[in-house]
Amino acid sequence: MELQGKISLSVGWITLFLIGTDLFVVSPLLPFISEEYKINSATTGWMVTVFAVTYALSAPFLGWVSDRKGRRRFIIFGLLLFSISNALTAFAPSFLWLIVSRILAGLSVASITPLIYAIIGDIAPPNRRGTWLSIVVSGHLTALWAGAPVGTVLENFLGWRSVFVVIAIVGAILAVVNFKTWKYVPKSDLIRNRLGGNLLRTLGSVSVTTIWAISMYALYIYLGAALYSENGFSSSEVALAVTFYGVGAVIGSLTSGQLTDKFGERKISKATLIFLAAILIGLGIFFSSGDWIYFFLFIWALVGYAGFTSYQARLALEYPNERGIVMAWNNTALYIGITIGSLIGGYVISNWGYSLLPYACSVTAIVGFVLSTQKVQETKKVNSLFR
Repeated sequence: MELQGKISLSVGWITLFLIGTDLFVVSPLLPFISEEYKINSATTGWMVTVFAVTYALSAPFLGWVSDRKGRRRFIIFGLLLFSISNALTAFAPSFLWLIVSRILAGLSVASITPLIYAIIGDIAPPNRRGTWLSIVVSGHLTALWAGAPVGTVLENFLGWRSVFVVIAIVGAILAVVNFKTWKYVPKSDLIRNRLGGNLLRTLGSVSVTTIWAISMYALYIYLGAALYSENGFSSSEVALAVTFYGVGAVIGSLTSGQLTDKFGERKISKATLIFLAAILIGLGIFFSSGDWIYFFLFIWALVGYAGFTSYQARLALEYPNERGIVMAWNNTALYIGITIGSLIGGYVISNWGYSLLPYACSVTAIVGFVLSTQKVQETKKVNSLFR
């Protein structure tokens, strides 16, 4: 790999690592934010909700415009806004201003994350595109077990506001680095293909990702608060729990590729949803059973993110001529799922407490399995008509 390629991948990886840290660190910080503003965890969860809603609504438009105006300027705009929004989060005088800051953060990330994926796809050698994309994606997932726990440790010494100050400073630095890195990027073929394919079929397919996100994030968003409330975990113990979860996510994502290649995208994507449902039941049973929680958090993330990666591969297989558009919609579907998951999670804990949340997520995973199976059957019927 030539030097410029290594630099591009490194910048993409670090940028997505920072973005992932900003997203994933909010969950373990929720109980401390709740205490300072004297509000309950369900209300604090709106920090994640407004972030995800803003992202889901703005990402497709920003991606569409970037195809015409160039990705570089929107990435730089996003990083500058990202830095400003996190500074506002750090110094928000009230919870209302905190919500405003997360809306701005959602808008900023919508002009960063999808465009980093796109720009890497633009510059990668055709025979190495999958490898290059998997490398930068690992930066986002690494934030689960590295970035977020470091944030919770920082909170332990300097308070939760210090976490967002550091993120804001690093974001400003990366704006300069990205500006110098993406000097020239050829335009993609997304403009030519944006109207291709059956939109309803595409939305139906990516809806599986929405269901998957609900089953994962309805619990993960409130994980820190649940561990704090149900198990009496300290901030360092919450950080350790998130580390187990994050390591499981990275290992699951990386190993699922080999399983997918061996057994097929459809089999692995469906099997992981069933295993996910079973593991969430086990997580509900053993949630307050001491050290067992670390094991189940690891297995939960491993199986969950293995399913996500295999379903990405399945979409690429089923939409060979529309991969760019489908992946863009799939990214939006992911954040729609996070949004719905935060709402469902807040409703469940407000009415029945944290203990029932894993079981609700298990039911959602089963729904995802059923929907996934139906999409496979529909695809087979469509293919049989053209034989």
